[in-house]
Amino acid sequence: MKTIHSENAKIFKAFCDETRLMVLELLQGGEKCACVLLEKVNVKQPTLSHHMKILVESGIVNARKDGKWTHYSINGPVSEKAISLLSKLTTVASDDADTSSGQCC
Repeated sequence: MKTIHSENAKIFKAFCDETRLMVLELLQGGEKCACVLLEKVNVKQPTLSHHMKILVESGIVNARKDGKWTHYSINGPVSEKAISLLSKLTTVASDDADTSSGQCC
């Protein structure tokens, strides 16, 4: 059973690799064909396919088939979700109901 945490982990996994970060930077300029990504990222086709699968499954990247090639683009709404989630997870909440005063046990 998929939980919200497992879905969120997929999104963050997409950002945890140097090659995937390079691909995302390339996609900032708009949709790119896999052939362009292969040339720019300088990896072999199976390696690119592996990384693109992770990016697409996370939802961060869209894939569109055109003949034998696939074109990729950044998925804006999921990217915004990732930004919002990161902000939420890294913001320290000031909860007046917490009476532990930072003490353990």
